[in-house]
Amino acid sequence: MATDPTTTAWRRAVALSGGEQLIEGPLKGYHHETYVLPFLRTGDLSRTGRWKCRDPRSGLFWFDRRCFESEEALLGALSGRISRIPEVVEVEGAKLQQFIEGSTLGSLGKRGKPAPSDLTGQLGSLFREMAEVRPDSLSIARKCTKEDQAPEGDSAEFLERLIRFTEKQVYEKNLERFGGLFGQLGLDGEAFTRLRKHVLGLVERPFCLLHADLHRENLIVDHSSRLWAIDWELAMFGDPLYDLATHLYLMRYPTAQASGVITSWRRSVEDVRAGSSQGWEKDLPLLIDFKKAQSVYTDVIRSATKLSASPARDSSLIWLTAVKLRGIVSAAAVPLGLASVPSVPRIAEVLARWLTGR
Repeated sequence: MATDPTTTAWRRAVALSGGEQLIEGPLKGYHHETYVLPFLRTGDLSRTGRWKCRDPRSGLFWFDRRCFESEEALLGALSGRISRIPEVVEVEGAKLQQFIEGSTLGSLGKRGKPAPSDLTGQLGSLFREMAEVRPDSLSIARKCTKEDQAPEGDSAEFLERLIRFTEKQVYEKNLERFGGLFGQLGLDGEAFTRLRKHVLGLVERPFCLLHADLHRENLIVDHSSRLWAIDWELAMFGDPLYDLATHLYLMRYPTAQASGVITSWRRSVEDVRAGSSQGWEKDLPLLIDFKKAQSVYTDVIRSATKLSASPARDSSLIWLTAVKLRGIVSAAAVPLGLASVPSVPRIAEVLARWLTGR
């Protein structure tokens, strides 16, 4: 990605590092413009290693709820409670996150491939530590209102609030621009009614802290083979099984490894609080089905936006986008109650017409 010398993030990075020669970035990332700085020496503050200086990108689509006002404040509050998360320092009014040196799980194996086998136990430890953080144990500012917080342990109501966010903030909020695409793919407003019926009946589980975005790029293996969790921006309190479902959906483990991760998760959360895995066999597939349904709406918007921004809107690019979208819609056909899924040629035709009308 190209550096923009006019942005606040870049100017701050240069000022804090004393020059631009050793700055790395901007890093890949949807929500923030991020630069990595060498170690800092400012006044009495001395830190080795590298640090991330970042600013939110403007004009973005937000596809997930954000429950805490500040990721940096959350990381500070979790220091000493979650073992391997980035440290946060404040320098000249800017809060910087520690850059974790190592390899992402994504660089060690693509989605659908096995992750290093020795990490299952470390994942279990992470889930155990999060299960120990209860909703009443953190007194930091939150974005979500009291009305938007499900009653303690009410897993069904917790999921209802996630469905409502997707319905109101992702689907309805973007109907003016993407409504035609949604409609041609069979994604009308009634799909949410069918989704709610599909996921009925979740059992109660005690709430705890959730990362809510544990995919391969947010898990770092350092040079001592220790596992670190980064990017806590979507963290929330809620049903612990939702974190497992999100992780499994995003990782796409082979079946045998997924089974091992589930076993490790169950032991970990039950060690902390009995009942944390209650009903998991019935509810886990339902929560994964919600993730499939949620992804349909976000991926239609992302794919169409990327396609419209491409200078080369040729038929091959439209076709590849249509292939991707058909796979995503097909995966969610059951939870969304879709009677049929359009063919790849039909989706390509719909995309081409949508682009022409832009």
